[in-house]
Amino acid sequence: MTDPVRVLLVDDQSIVRAGIAALLTGEPRPDPAGPDPAGPPIEVVGEASDGATALSLVRSLRPAVVLMDVRMPGTGGVEATREIRADPQCRDVAVLMLTTFDTDAEVLGALRAGADGYLLKDADPDELRSAVRAAARGEPALSPAVARQVMARAAATPAPLADPRIDRLTDREREVLAAVARGDDNATVARELRLSPETVRTYVSRILTKLGANSRAQLVAIAHRSGLNP
Repeated sequence: MTDPVRVLLVDDQSIVRAGIAALLTGEPRPDPAGPDPAGPPIEVVGEASDGATALSLVRSLRPAVVLMDVRMPGTGGVEATREIRADPQCRDVAVLMLTTFDTDAEVLGALRAGADGYLLKDADPDELRSAVRAAARGEPALSPAVARQVMARAAATPAPLADPRIDRLTDREREVLAAVARGDDNATVARELRLSPETVRTYVSRILTKLGANSRAQLVAIAHRSGLNP
């Protein structure tokens, strides 16, 4: 049987954690003894109600994915994400931010802190599970619908701040970055640009290095802040 995706839930409301855990682990499986076409099962290995506890549990439990609320008492989700990214023991852990979006203006700040994606708390169960599995594979976990809202918000700002690091990119790398900013996965980028998935992965790795980013979601923040038209 395929190893489960280990998930840590971080939210200050226990009822929210219970609901998300039920959605993640309650997926109907056509054949419990056989492979699931949707992907590996998801296992909730721990829960935390604040960012400080989350960091401690990430170190001890080593989950593949952390689902992190943006706003919490004490150490919030953005600061906790920044601390996770700064800890060499935790850098291979994917962090997905959970947000209500309309009231959480910290989303872009979370991406700059190194979050690997963001989801609305009212995302449907299939989208939530798909995002968790994608993050565990090291792929983007950006909802296209939410990405469009981020782009709309960025477009509403008077003038984007030019990021000189963008000038380091080749034309092809800019095309790949624009696709990533739309929330496209590697397979979609490969089809659109007529490249192999392996080549796309190479481009993304180069872009991360050139822009000093540590996640694809952080690339989205850089692209939008710089006014790169996806």
